[in-house]
Amino acid sequence: MIISMGIRQSFGIFMLPISEHFETGREFFSLTIALQNLLFGLFQPFVGMAADRFGAKRVIAGGAIAYALGLYLTSITQASGMLYLSLGVLVGLGLSATSYVVILGAVSKVVPAKHASKAFGFTSAAGSFGMFAVIPGAQSLLTHFDWQGAMQVFAMACFAMLAFSVFMQSTQGGSAKAALEVEREQSLKQALKQAFSHKGYLLIHMGFFVCGFHVMFIATHLPSYLADRGLPANAAAMALAYVGIFNIFGSYFWGLMGDYYNKRHVMSALYLVRTLVIAGFVMLPLTTTSAGIFGAAIGFCWLGTVPLTSGLVRQIFGARYLSTLYGLVFCTHQIGSFLGAWLGGRIYDYTGSYQPIWYSTIALALLAALVHLPINDKPVNQLQAQPA
Repeated sequence: MIISMGIRQSFGIFMLPISEHFETGREFFSLTIALQNLLFGLFQPFVGMAADRFGAKRVIAGGAIAYALGLYLTSITQASGMLYLSLGVLVGLGLSATSYVVILGAVSKVVPAKHASKAFGFTSAAGSFGMFAVIPGAQSLLTHFDWQGAMQVFAMACFAMLAFSVFMQSTQGGSAKAALEVEREQSLKQALKQAFSHKGYLLIHMGFFVCGFHVMFIATHLPSYLADRGLPANAAAMALAYVGIFNIFGSYFWGLMGDYYNKRHVMSALYLVRTLVIAGFVMLPLTTTSAGIFGAAIGFCWLGTVPLTSGLVRQIFGARYLSTLYGLVFCTHQIGSFLGAWLGGRIYDYTGSYQPIWYSTIALALLAALVHLPINDKPVNQLQAQPA
């Protein structure tokens, strides 16, 4: 999680050097990252099904190889169009197989339900630490070398994920094992039918779409936005690093709150905080200090949605098919990520300003706070497998 998410969240600082190298506008790089995030999501249900069937260990190992190959090909290509395949398709596949859905699905099978959100928050915090640890290192590589060298270092780091996957365990124990055995009687087809007939599941999709829109717009375009406003390059790197370090605490905090309070109410509170933070950042004077404060504040509620959303899906539908059901929700999240990354560049190239998209993020945050309130979060009655 540290390596996979740390590399992914650093791509925003590559926008200007890659766009200048290939002599393209920002929309080109934005579309590449948008494609990566869209495929990250579209691959997710299938990767989740594979993890539910074959185990997380094999899926993560294959994803690490795809991730490394995509980064290396990005570093050596001479044709800008190649980035759609390397940084878009291959890295998107690698991310899908080495991040939240597969890993949280594995965690859900070894922890009891009452501690799920806390465990998910702790796991999500690892990805947040990766953002804090990797982004300053990426900025240093760009300063002392070039973007191609930085990509090759990242490619080598991916093989550490391959090594770590060897040690993953998936043996259940105690109450977690007993609960999982009951859920095994339900087929995947029954689980999918049950989920998509549940109104709350569809509302969860809507809320996570907004989350995806927010995080990839900010991660991809915040460095360029700050540069346009005259702030130094290290201001963007530090703002994103603050996002990462405060997200470590935020992910665990929101996950812990999800274990003690109603998850849908906690989700609404999180999105209300986002609304206020983004509105304050856009409307108040911009300085290096305010950029850092924004990074810290938005970081605290950055990926707190992950333990809450996955915990809510587990609470309603159980752990057996969490990788699949949460994978579908995460697919919707990545559609939001696609639009956030792409529309940010599209609207900037068209209007010469990021302001319209910033105001859109405020409205979406408020909408997300509202859609979680009517969710029925009571556990469903698990269907029994039909006789052959």
